[in-house]
Amino acid sequence: MHDKDRGQDAQGAERPWIDLKTTYDVEAWIDNYNRELQRAIDKANTTGQGICFRLEHGGEIFLHTTADGDILLDVTPEAEWVAPVITAATNMPAPQGQVWALPGTTLTQFVLGLSSLIDSTRIVLQHDFKTRKY
Repeated sequence: MHDKDRGQDAQGAERPWIDLKTTYDVEAWIDNYNRELQRAIDKANTTGQGICFRLEHGGEIFLHTTADGDILLDVTPEAEWVAPVITAATNMPAPQGQVWALPGTTLTQFVLGLSSLIDSTRIVLQHDFKTRKY
């Protein structure tokens, strides 16, 4: 866990993941996550909020959507093993660094493709994507 992500209130508590099997399940989850995130964020700070996926086989992926609706994924070094799955799910090549920039249209495919590999999630109210090159 990153230092900036520690000390979260109840909104940042880890939640066990339920394997999502259909695009309907994923879209319902995205809608619910979006509502929870909107309730949790500080309106004055609109950068770095998102969700952290803790993977069953190690590592974490931090997901943030930009104002334009695109996706930033910060794949920790312990989670590099999942890069081929992300590529297969989104049809996007792996970046040189650990931060992936994906079009927003790939969110459903990303979550559906990784669903069986996720152990838990938590809302993240501050994560710095800008310190890494992508």
